[in-house]
Amino acid sequence: MFLEIKDLSVKIENKNILKSLNLNINKGEVHAIMGPNGSGKSTLANVLAGKEDYEILNGRINFKDNDLFDLNIEERAQEGMFLAFQYPVEIPGVNITPFLHSAINSKRKRMNEEEIDNLSFAKLLKSKASDLGINIDMLKRSVNTGFSGGEKKRYEILQMSILNPDLAILDETDSGLDIDALRIVASGINRLSQPNSATILITHYQRLLNEITPDFVHIMADGKIIKTGSKELAIDLEKSGYEFINTNANDKEMAK
Repeated sequence: MFLEIKDLSVKIENKNILKSLNLNINKGEVHAIMGPNGSGKSTLANVLAGKEDYEILNGRINFKDNDLFDLNIEERAQEGMFLAFQYPVEIPGVNITPFLHSAINSKRKRMNEEEIDNLSFAKLLKSKASDLGINIDMLKRSVNTGFSGGEKKRYEILQMSILNPDLAILDETDSGLDIDALRIVASGINRLSQPNSATILITHYQRLLNEITPDFVHIMADGKIIKTGSKELAIDLEKSGYEFINTNANDKEMAK
């Protein structure tokens, strides 16, 4: 199993967020996780990425045969995990181009591959930026500094396309995007889907799934995955809203 989450329970500030959550992901798969606000979607992404604000109460996560809890944030990235944040962080004074050049060479070094030279990287970066409709002038700016919401999301997909991670976790990537920007970002994500990697899409709305077809759609409520299906599940959810999810979760709780 590429990623296995077993009976994961997590709390923050004395509040239980994830409650015995289970999820299995194989290579080559795209999984969409949907659910109402407060259901635990972003908490799951943050725990996978290694944010230290959370207390693990129970459960385990295995990633590529590694116990994920034995790896810090940097080591998880080195193993090929990438998180695109819902609210990307600004890094004033750190220029995008050398930042990405350093990142890809760090990865290539770990894989015992030859580092990419300045000219070759410039050509690669220009090509990837063009695919995402990113103006070349943007690459001269500091990371996420002064970017619009849409620019930040495009930059995160650019970063992902350069690093080519084994597991990409995209938290609300469609948030704040107009339809044209959404299609460009979705196209970038689709190009990165490969047989040896996997993608987790965390979203509140079905519209992203009009552009990306997931292998599985999971519905979260009250810290658990309560339903799994195909893309049709997301379409049904868009029609019915999240109220029936809350009703379903309450019915299950009463039946215990």
